[in-house]
Amino acid sequence: MSAVSWGAILAGGVAAAALTLILLAFGAGVGFSSISPWSTTTGTTTFHIAAGLYFIVTAMIASGVGGYLTGRLRTRWSGAHTREVFFRDTAHGFLAWGFATLLSAGVLASAGSALVGGATSAITHVAGQSAGLLDGYVDSLVRGDPGSNTASADMSAARAEAGRIFAAAFQNGGDFQALDRAYLAELVAARTGITPVQAEERVSATIERAKAAVDAARKAAAQLSLWLTASLLVGAFAASLAAIEGGGLRDGTWKYQV
Repeated sequence: MSAVSWGAILAGGVAAAALTLILLAFGAGVGFSSISPWSTTTGTTTFHIAAGLYFIVTAMIASGVGGYLTGRLRTRWSGAHTREVFFRDTAHGFLAWGFATLLSAGVLASAGSALVGGATSAITHVAGQSAGLLDGYVDSLVRGDPGSNTASADMSAARAEAGRIFAAAFQNGGDFQALDRAYLAELVAARTGITPVQAEERVSATIERAKAAVDAARKAAAQLSLWLTASLLVGAFAASLAAIEGGGLRDGTWKYQV
């Protein structure tokens, strides 16, 4: 008889993946998916922690149920030593967690992304910061006085050129060369009608604001990665422990069995 009950592992993994999706949907409903990586207020920081803890609780519940079902549904091993049964139950729970994780990352990726898109937007913005996050700062850089003649001019070329300079600089860590700064100041002065001194001040202020926003996005993405890592580890432990208990109930050997 095989030491691995693949049917029980698949069943527990599917149950864990489905329950994960349900809990993520519930979390999105109560607002845990609307995390903004751009705010640094105390309330938002607390909300980040609450959302991270919810990820951990979700992994604990879903993996625990999946591991328990795996332990209860697996084939009884006749003649196996108690320690061997303990090891096999632990392995079955771990395998069920691994299958649920792969299933969630693969088949359920699109649905999960739709439910927690706000929570994962930090990573998306960091990966595509030149096309998304920096657009607003480029707009403010070449924005002119609405009452002036320059405001009605076509800003698309200037905006695109400034955007490419910003994108290239942030790909290299956010360091702007002196020539790029001087050129941006000339570009802003020519397109907005402000003085060269005002243009230089606007360029410096815009660069600092963009750096702060990108840094906040990177920190938010790093925090999200740490919370997800913690939830995966907790899920693996919960599934293994629940499989031991489910197997004990299956065999009638659990010490609290009545």
